[in-house]
Amino acid sequence: MSSPSSRMLALLSLLQVHRDWPGDQLAERLAVTPRTIRRDVDRLRELGYRVDALRGPAGGYRLAAGSDLPPLLFDDDQAVAIALALAVAPASGADIAESAARALATVRQVMPARLRHRVDAVGAVTTTGAVRVDPDVLVAVSESVHRRELLRFDHAPDGDARPARRVEPHAVVARHGRWYLLAWDLERDDWRTYRVDRIAPRARTGVRFVPRPVPGDDAAVFVAARFKGSDRDDVWPCTGSVLVSADGARTLAPYLPDDAVVEPTGPDEVRVTLGSWSWEGLAAAFAAFVVDFTVHGPPPLHDAVLALADRLRGATLPAAPPSP
Repeated sequence: MSSPSSRMLALLSLLQVHRDWPGDQLAERLAVTPRTIRRDVDRLRELGYRVDALRGPAGGYRLAAGSDLPPLLFDDDQAVAIALALAVAPASGADIAESAARALATVRQVMPARLRHRVDAVGAVTTTGAVRVDPDVLVAVSESVHRRELLRFDHAPDGDARPARRVEPHAVVARHGRWYLLAWDLERDDWRTYRVDRIAPRARTGVRFVPRPVPGDDAAVFVAARFKGSDRDDVWPCTGSVLVSADGARTLAPYLPDDAVVEPTGPDEVRVTLGSWSWEGLAAAFAAFVVDFTVHGPPPLHDAVLALADRLRGATLPAAPPSP
């Protein structure tokens, strides 16, 4: 059986999930009796934690919300997760690098040596990137999503002459080091995605709205799909393949995108499959290869490659006559 202190820490960790816990489930998770759970809950209350008892046939417990809770306690895995999250926070795109570094130093100081070694072993090196989001703006936009409140803001690419945007904010999505607001634009009567670093919120409107169903029921997938030119699914609308030599495939390997599919079709031949938002864009992607290739299909890719070849030939100036 675990020691009372470690068991109470595990119990507090479960209660901090902010859900109702039947007493028998807590006892099963901690491998103790319901009577032991009751005693541990009483000890937590003596320490100042507000643990409410739930009525019902099986009974249960809930950690009540409050502003005067004692310092939170974390088990080993939670402490390491917090430290690692703070370490990589600068890569999130939010302008919190200095605050995250100070918070990480504070957390690390109170960690036991065994946990400090686990965190220090990671040795994460992150970059903040050229685009950073003001944390106050990020919080303001996120709060409007949480409150389901109409949001008015100026958007940098629009210029000063355009009126403020009026949107129903549905989700804030972090993607590749940038933050995006997914919202229903009331003027365009359609879904729009806005970069949060370009948003300047205006005064709160206080106007509530009823959330609309996000296509596909997944905001992150929907935003990713929009970047690929798709209306719903996180897939490229145009996908095609070319054949290259095995040596050519090895040359290309370091430069292929993460979603490229490379399949051997013979001892000296490889099929490379890529996706793009258009057939013209896909033809250009293959044209950027530094090795020879043959179009495998489908037919729209074949036609786009021929059209691109004609455009490139037309863009070539006639050679100047040799000097006399």
